[in-house]
Amino acid sequence: MTSDDPAPLLRIATSRASRATRLRVTVTDGRGRRKPAPGLPAWLAGLAPRAAVGEVVVALVGDRKMRDLNLRFRAIDKVTDVLSFPADPVPAGLSPAPTPCLGDIVIATGRAARQARAAGLTESEEWRRLALHGLLHLLGYDHARDDGEMERLERRLRRRGRLPVN
Repeated sequence: MTSDDPAPLLRIATSRASRATRLRVTVTDGRGRRKPAPGLPAWLAGLAPRAAVGEVVVALVGDRKMRDLNLRFRAIDKVTDVLSFPADPVPAGLSPAPTPCLGDIVIATGRAARQARAAGLTESEEWRRLALHGLLHLLGYDHARDDGEMERLERRLRRRGRLPVN
């Protein structure tokens, strides 16, 4: 191989492209209507661990809606910043969809805005931080039970995604 051989560059570009297309991210307003979140879908898809194959919906909702969801599904009557809802497994005997659905990530925009200000981040950066956290939960990570495994992975991915680690 010579130094002007384009093969290594082609492999790098192909690797990045296939990584970005393994995960399809759609951002909605919580009612299924697409919502602008510049850069978030591509950023999350490009940063996602290899196990993240399929579709994810990130729903940006108000604090009242998030409080209702937290009460309904976790019996906690307060606003939280992010919730993850894994997709139901495909029942035995049925063929899985060509593109599997990993689940939904719900972000409380008011809470995210307050956290962003407190941390010196933009709202977009906070949405990214929360979407990454939610995605890791969809992939089965659980910071409450995994002896720091999720936290270590999340820190590494934040660094790679150019987000503050603290």
